[in-house]
Amino acid sequence: MENVNLRLLVLEMLLEVTENRNGGTYSHIAVRDVLKKYNYLSQQEKSFLKRLFEGTLERMITLDFVINQYSKVKTDKMKPQIRAILRLSVYQILYMDAVPDAAACNEAVKLAQKKGFATLKGFVNGVLRNIAKHKDTIAYPDLSVKYSMPEWIVKLWTSELGKEKTHAILEGLLAEHPVTVRLRDKSIKEALQKALAARGGRMTDHPYLENVYKIEKTDDMTTLPQYKEGAFVVQDASSMLAVRTVFADGFLAEKKVADKKIHIVDICAAPGGKSMFIADLLRDMGVDWDDFQIEARDISQQKVVLMQENFARCGFPKDSVSAAVCDALVCDDQETADIVIADVPCSGLGVIGKKRDIKYRVTQGQLAELVTLQRCILETAVKMLKPGGRLLFSTCTINRAENEENFEWLIKELKMTPVSFFDTLPNCLQTEQARTAETAKQGYLQLLPKIHDTDGFFISVLEKQGGRR
Repeated sequence: MENVNLRLLVLEMLLEVTENRNGGTYSHIAVRDVLKKYNYLSQQEKSFLKRLFEGTLERMITLDFVINQYSKVKTDKMKPQIRAILRLSVYQILYMDAVPDAAACNEAVKLAQKKGFATLKGFVNGVLRNIAKHKDTIAYPDLSVKYSMPEWIVKLWTSELGKEKTHAILEGLLAEHPVTVRLRDKSIKEALQKALAARGGRMTDHPYLENVYKIEKTDDMTTLPQYKEGAFVVQDASSMLAVRTVFADGFLAEKKVADKKIHIVDICAAPGGKSMFIADLLRDMGVDWDDFQIEARDISQQKVVLMQENFARCGFPKDSVSAAVCDALVCDDQETADIVIADVPCSGLGVIGKKRDIKYRVTQGQLAELVTLQRCILETAVKMLKPGGRLLFSTCTINRAENEENFEWLIKELKMTPVSFFDTLPNCLQTEQARTAETAKQGYLQLLPKIHDTDGFFISVLEKQGGRR
């Protein structure tokens, strides 16, 4: 096996994500592809590579601020390769205690030489050694620089949520984000714990849901035999909490034996986690496979194939749980669905902690366009619902225009009735954090990083007027 220069790999990944004129590869795809190609690397090497790449990307605003304090040439005037070398090296100096400052500097000089910039070795070395010398006295002027978040996002959250919550969100987004899994087969818990321990991983109970666990310090969960057997799925707790809300006050409980199938449409479904969870919940309620039909839809053929693979892996009958290509803006089956799940395209501000490049890609000007798209999709979703049917409207963002204002629009313009789902929330959300979950009684809930130990996620449930369940 070839000897791999991990820092050089990270450099190439950063250039592909941040310097590509066509928008660049998404960061999570870059990580996935490199780890797959170099799967023979040790767990320690994979962890180093992943942390250095994701950390550098995550802290880019902070890193550029620091570099600009100690470099006569500012980052926006540097050659892309030199800019990326300095960023990943300063990240090691400031945030990776296990890497000696001298090693970070020396390796940066080697990278500059490898990339054909031998004449800039002295410049790179001088800037980095100066930063290392003064790293303990660097002062950060504001929240944007301190937490490496674009200023417009900080201002948006501060105006909508206040300084205290904004500070907590910013901290939460920079914290470690364990993978969350749901066991479909409870009997595998012990075997899964052993498999993870062999990889240096750890598995702990999630405080919100039964048979849901947080997984720390491990690489790709999809390589485990229990995953390939469909015994567990990878899904954030916020997504699972959202699905449970649809069944507030016993909705559909009487349909365990139904004269017609329960019909559920998941209109922006990829990768299919909500469809799979609602199928498992119906089975737990005693609903037979023959008595419900879930259609998971997405506009992307590639994503539909992925969902079909996921459903097959988990053993769902095709007649009960299926995936198909469909535009969420097109309604060809009015008033046929008991439940429509609309996790609509959004700005993604709530998952910046996992997809670090979102905050550099999305712009304030795009938000209004997104709201227009979201309302078109929601209007289509409502048309699909039977009278008395329920809409689960959710996003993975933190922004009133995309969330609460859309919820209010559904009530005012489309005459939807909000449904209280407070009773579906875990006890710890109902008690210790009742102040933040109280809005669930009004039909919506904004989950926030750190405050709720989930992604930033908006959940709302509304019912179509008229008819009977």
